[in-house]
Amino acid sequence: MALRNLRFNGDELLRKKSKEVTTIENKIKILLDDMLETMYENDGVGLAAPQVGVLKRVVTIDVDDGNVYRMINPKIISSSGEQTDQEGCLSVPEFRGDVTRPMNVTAVYTDENGKEVTIVAEGLLARCICHEIDHLEGVLFIDRAVNIEKK
Repeated sequence: MALRNLRFNGDELLRKKSKEVTTIENKIKILLDDMLETMYENDGVGLAAPQVGVLKRVVTIDVDDGNVYRMINPKIISSSGEQTDQEGCLSVPEFRGDVTRPMNVTAVYTDENGKEVTIVAEGLLARCICHEIDHLEGVLFIDRAVNIEKK
């Protein structure tokens, strides 16, 4: 595993749409490991591949619920409810803002072994899934946030 350099707001790559992963090769597994190490080193709870300069639909999440999520090609298939809370982002480290997201989401993704997984998430995990999938679409939390304040 290795630390990867984070990309920051203003980097054009963060505004591009990521490409689907068509084959789960060893380099995707290495990317997932590196992303987790980079996320932990920077005290994050989620990280998307574009944040480390890779335009692939790959996400890692650890909200301290006893699970570590390594998501390839994640998609939200349903959502319900609403929650508004403060968000930050490793790619926009100096700011926080209130973002409204679904309270509950059901998502599907492929794991690093090629198995399709369906996840039903609520609260912080649902928020993180939405936030990280936004990154895959070239959207930053500051595009959705109100009451943005400098940390």
